[in-house]
This record gives sequence, structure tokens and C-alpha cells, in this order.
Amino acid sequence: MPPTTIELGIDTFGDMTVDPDGVPQHPARVIRDVVDQAVLAERVGVDVIGLGEHHRDDFALSAPEIVLAAIAARTERIRLSTAVTVLSSDDPIRVYERFATLDAVSNGRAEIIVGRGSFTESFPLFGFDLRDYEVLFDDKLSLLAELLTEEPVTWSGRTRPPLRDQVVHPRTESGRIRTWVGVGGSPESVVRAARHRMPLMLAIIGGEPARFAPFVDLYHRALGEFGHDSLPVGCHSPGHVADTDEQAIEEAWPHHRVLHGRIAAERGWSPMTRSDFEAQVGPRGALYVGSPETVARKIAATSRVLGLSRFTLKIGSGPMPDALQRHSIELFGAEVIPRVRELLADGASQPPGTMAP
Repeated sequence: MPPTTIELGIDTFGDMTVDPDGVPQHPARVIRDVVDQAVLAERVGVDVIGLGEHHRDDFALSAPEIVLAAIAARTERIRLSTAVTVLSSDDPIRVYERFATLDAVSNGRAEIIVGRGSFTESFPLFGFDLRDYEVLFDDKLSLLAELLTEEPVTWSGRTRPPLRDQVVHPRTESGRIRTWVGVGGSPESVVRAARHRMPLMLAIIGGEPARFAPFVDLYHRALGEFGHDSLPVGCHSPGHVADTDEQAIEEAWPHHRVLHGRIAAERGWSPMTRSDFEAQVGPRGALYVGSPETVARKIAATSRVLGLSRFTLKIGSGPMPDALQRHSIELFGAEVIPRVRELLADGASQPPGTMAP
């Protein structure tokens, strides 16, 4: 069963957008729009904003913590997170320092979601060998876990020189930055999150959300075996909210097709068809696209099946215009969030695959 309260947020990668006439926007404009979207999100009651790190020309956010600092200056309540920080190609000490600084300027609202990243452009960009994909993340997560204690760190690993009684500054006022581990479906990653006493964030971008329930069970078992208390489980999935189901599908499909098409060409996947898209929009799929009622019921159902403490909706897949994204945020905050909480409170939601489309 999920907690009695759930945090509900939005994520964005700063997808390169087009204007209403289909003209591509400059990355600087996209970044400014992301800041404005976060301000809107706080105003309509969204709990958390997550910004994803990428280093390619279809996404504008390569330094999300800087954009989060700009958001911090214009907001007061909303939690400020990444989605994700690609720890494998970063320096854990610098990650800690940047987010401890963000935590200070935001009055304690900073969070990190670390992951290996679903794209690999950062590895050659920063001089890392993809053959070290696993060892880099394992090593750097181990060091970050020590840094998060905010005590003097003595540590040795395989990918950088050791540290001896090293204190890293600045320390946070709370004593720890909440740091999640983003997982796409690897049991080893689930156990790694539990070992380092970090909350689990599931990235569910395809298939039936209920299939991730065994990973949640594994996580809770592993926490117990490592002697840790229970920790939150969250979920991140793409979606789009509009006034009606039909409108949401028509608005989302052409832009999602562009995004998927480019990735499919790079990775040798088959192109997505309209029927593939609508299957993922359906009750068994991982796309949360529809009217506020449809999206709320699907989020509530997923939350019950996985026992979620947090759900974040990744908005704006592909070149979707900023105006459509803003309307989605407005509906998410004003209508989806209160409806999800109502459904979870009265037990009216059903597991994915059993509720009506």
C-alpha cells in the first residue's frame, strides 16, 4: 500500500521546442521557458520539479543545477531535483558541493537523483571509457554515499585517488541532501540503492508499470538485509494532460513520434506507430496521457501497485510547444494532484490493467 500522502511532481529534460508555427526555438529560450514552467508549477501546487541532464542537441539542459538555482530564486516551496544527474561521468565531490550550495540558496529544497543515464554522450565528452560503464557508477556512488554523511571521508576506489579524512564544504543545514538512485530495470541497481541507503526512483518509460512490483519488493527486502529502515520509492514516467483524452493524444502523439523516431534511428529500434503509442497510453502502458481524470486514475493505480511515495510526470516529450506544456502543468497541479490524493484516500483506484481506459 502507498503512504497516506504522496508527493506529485513534474520532470523535464528541456526538450528543444518549436513555436506555434513550428519554428525551432533557441536553446536559451527553452531554458528560460523551463524556469517559467517551474514557477507556474509551484503556483498550481506541484510538489517537486526535476530537471534531466543531457549533452545532445535535442535537449537544452546540460547543467540542471544552474537552472535549479534560477528556479530557487523565483520560488519558495517546490522541491528542486535532478532527473537524473549522470554520476558516472561526473565528480562526486563536485556533485556534492554543487547541490549543497543549491540547498543553501533554496533554504533546504535541493535533491539529487543519480543514475548512469540512458544516453552515453557524456562519457566521451568528459573523457570516460564506455567499457567502464558499470565500475564508474559503482565507484562514484560509493564515494557520494560517504560524502552525503557530511563527516570526514576516508575512501578508496578504482577510478580516482583515495581520500583520507577529507572534509568537503559547504555542509548543509539539515545534515544530508536527499539523494535517490534512478533505476530503469536492473536488479543490481535496485540492490545498490538499498546498500547505500538511498531512496529508489523507478524510470518507467515503456511497458506495464505493474511489472516493476518485483523490483520494489526486492528493494524492501534488500533494505532489511542491510539493516536499513524503510525508504521511499518513486516513479518517473512520460505524459501529457489536456482537457480531454482525445485532445491529449492528438497533442502528444506527433511530438512523441519525433522524439522516439530519433532515438529509434540511433539505437536500431523499429519506429513507433500510432497504434504502439495508443497502446502505451492505455491502462497497461507507461504513458500518462489524457484528461485530468484519466491521468489521475492511472497515477493512483500505479501508486497503489508499487507503494509509491512520489510520482513525477515527464512533460513535453519532443518538440511540443511551450504553451501546450504549460497547460499540461496547470491541469496537473489544479486537477490531477487533488484527484490522485482523493482516489488514494478513499481507495477508489484499481491496479493498472483493470481500470477503464
